Amino acid sequence: MDIESLKKFLEKEGGNYETSVDSMPARFIEPFVSHGIKVDLVEPGRILCSFKVPLRLVNAGNFLHGGATATLVDIMGSAVIHTVGAPLTGVSLEINVSYLDAAYLGEEIELEAKALRVGKSIAAVTVELRKKKTGKIVAQGRHTKYLAVNSKL
Repeated sequence: MDIESLKKFLEKEGGNYETSVDSMPARFIEPFVSHGIKVDLVEPGRILCSFKVPLRLVNAGNFLHGGATATLVDIMGSAVIHTVGAPLTGVSLEINVSYLDAAYLGEEIELEAKALRVGKSIAAVTVELRKKKTGKIVAQGRHTKYLAVNSKL
């Protein structure tokens, strides 16, 4: 791809993106990605949900977009911190996602978040996305959060 084509791709020139993107409400990304999640189980340190891959979250290959997967790891990872009594979910220090298989449009997936450790200042969680029908792992994420956001370093 030449430089001008790359620039047009990144800047989305030639489309009517600016009007639609700028009119989106603040902090729209979490509800945009997580809409449709069904909570199946919540217990201290663990959340289990199901989710059917919607059209709005698929890529050109017709499977769950990697950015949407990472956002689900972020959202679920933050939520599971609350299950152990933490008043805040803090800010992300690190998110790592291993993409192991594809979840296609309309396919039902299971999301499981587990709190590995939730301390006074740091929390570490894992989030796994699996095909509900087969149990095959689609993605595995690890999320580390800083919880003492009001403290002075």
